[in-house]
Amino acid sequence: MAEENWHQARLIPTSGISGAEEQERRATSALLAVMMAVREFGRSVTGQIGAPRGRIETFIEVPFMLGEQRLFPDGLIRISRGTTMWTALVEVKTSDNPLRADQLETYLDIAREQGFDALLTISNEIPPMPGMHPTQVDRRKLKKVALHHLSWSQIVAEAVMQKEHRGVADPDQAWILGELIRYLEHPRSGAMEFNDMGQSWVAIREAIAAGTLRESDRGLRDVVGRWDALLRFTALQLGRKIGQEVTQSLERREVGDPTLRSNVLVTEAVRSGTLSGGVRIPNSIGPIVITADLRANRVTCSVSIAAPDSGRSATRVRWLLRQLDAAPEVLRIEAHARHARGPGMAELLKDVRGNPEVLIADPTRELRSFNIALSAPMGQKRGVGRGSFISSVQETVNVFYAQVVQNLKAWRAAAPALRELPSESVEASPLASTALSSQDGPVESSDGQTEELPRFMTTDGLLWPPPSSAGPMSEGGTDEGTQSIARVSPAGGED
Repeated sequence: MAEENWHQARLIPTSGISGAEEQERRATSALLAVMMAVREFGRSVTGQIGAPRGRIETFIEVPFMLGEQRLFPDGLIRISRGTTMWTALVEVKTSDNPLRADQLETYLDIAREQGFDALLTISNEIPPMPGMHPTQVDRRKLKKVALHHLSWSQIVAEAVMQKEHRGVADPDQAWILGELIRYLEHPRSGAMEFNDMGQSWVAIREAIAAGTLRESDRGLRDVVGRWDALLRFTALQLGRKIGQEVTQSLERREVGDPTLRSNVLVTEAVRSGTLSGGVRIPNSIGPIVITADLRANRVTCSVSIAAPDSGRSATRVRWLLRQLDAAPEVLRIEAHARHARGPGMAELLKDVRGNPEVLIADPTRELRSFNIALSAPMGQKRGVGRGSFISSVQETVNVFYAQVVQNLKAWRAAAPALRELPSESVEASPLASTALSSQDGPVESSDGQTEELPRFMTTDGLLWPPPSSAGPMSEGGTDEGTQSIARVSPAGGED
């Protein structure tokens, strides 16, 4: 038998998964075991839910009694450091199985009775806002026990970033983490990526296109929630590729009040037929703004960059063009002038390359900033794959970042040059009332000879320096051509 037909043995095999229960148990055991074995990965996961540093121990299906019921949470994480102990119960769901509020409330009661610190849930559900749980529970049960949630997409992204970018010190532990990634990325593991815009997507999209959408329409808030979940998933996927933590771009008030963000998206969808948001990449020129126009069926990514503070307007445009050598010609560039209202001059990159002046409406006004945008056709399907909305958004973001954003750098003024001061050609004398200054320059006569320095009156009435000639010095040490120093009396006459 040829070796190419042999299947390599895997630490965590996907074969033998007989159902949802087996799938959930295997995913839980594999994840918790690797968190304990690979210290860097375990710390990166527990750090996201506010756990302290320390030695990590993990368990599965730990039995607890609640009244007369014997319950088995999927797992337990215990972190110890000295005499301090932090413990969290773990509830896991795979595939399309959702978290149940009644089950979570029961586990919160167990955690409270046992004096545990938190309940961690893991599923394929991606909440629309960071720190927000996808399942609503009784808030009174959260007074003493914290409730945290991680999506499988977030866990896989964290594992890839740790192994490929941050690194694992021990080679064997790095291999173990790689086996977990390989398992979770397999379709049979049940750890799925974001792949559905929901049952209401088609109806809402058609209502927007027809102009009949109302804020009270059923399913609208589910669609805007999934839109935010798509933005978070897109940020996770981009972060896996660049090795940095990419986050959804939100205003501070939206983070503090998730309902505010939902209301803004609902109003925007009804009025303009668009869904918008953004992602923030560390050390980039600015956040990428993502807009899905459901009336025009276009997805647009844009970023703003400040223009240089010096130079003519055409020079500032050429500065930007030098950074867009690898950008597609269909890129749209909009130039905004200082103290100008309304939209600026906008042209495609191919036209601006031929004539930078097309972005200058008024040569007397300085250009303040540029807005760079890339637009692409929007997919219609609610799922993933060719022609889907989710895939079209992710592809546009990836292309825009790779060909535009990662090449942009903010303008920096050149360092000031060191000014050369004039050198002193005459030795300073204690009788001089002034010395050479940085404001003095060499003084030459019309024939190229250095002129005599100006004379000044000293405090005792002497003129300095005294007039001199080019005659030779006498043997007695006096200059025969030098006149005596003139003493000026206070009345203005010579002594």
